[in-house]
Amino acid sequence: MQTKPMLTLEDVKKIAAAAEAEALANKWPVVIAIVDDGGHPLWLQRMDKVAPLSAHIALAKAKTAALGCRESRIYEEMINGGRVSFLSAPEVEGMLEGGVPIVVDGHTIGAVGVSGVKSIEDAQVAKAGIAALG
Repeated sequence: MQTKPMLTLEDVKKIAAAAEAEALANKWPVVIAIVDDGGHPLWLQRMDKVAPLSAHIALAKAKTAALGCRESRIYEEMINGGRVSFLSAPEVEGMLEGGVPIVVDGHTIGAVGVSGVKSIEDAQVAKAGIAALG
């Protein structure tokens, strides 16, 4: 039987704090969502002055990155490249940049999704959060 690492609540809090610090340093009001490897929510944080819809988008980006084991922007690029049939894929709704998988020892153990500013900035915040794990 194989084993793999798992996110702990302490890990999730570290990721959230580092992501929030990145967002605050850049004055970016965002929603930060963290999910486990099955796309189940572990954390959702909506900063002040963020549209309510961003909470749904951040969670969808995180779920897409976790289940797909790749950044959500990959799906956006495929669709923009003409593979529009991918829009019918099950369980993936956040096919926009800003969802980043958390990979430890080659295992996707969850993901961070961010929404509220430009997609590239959302991804920057997510990656800053993940970097806190070391």
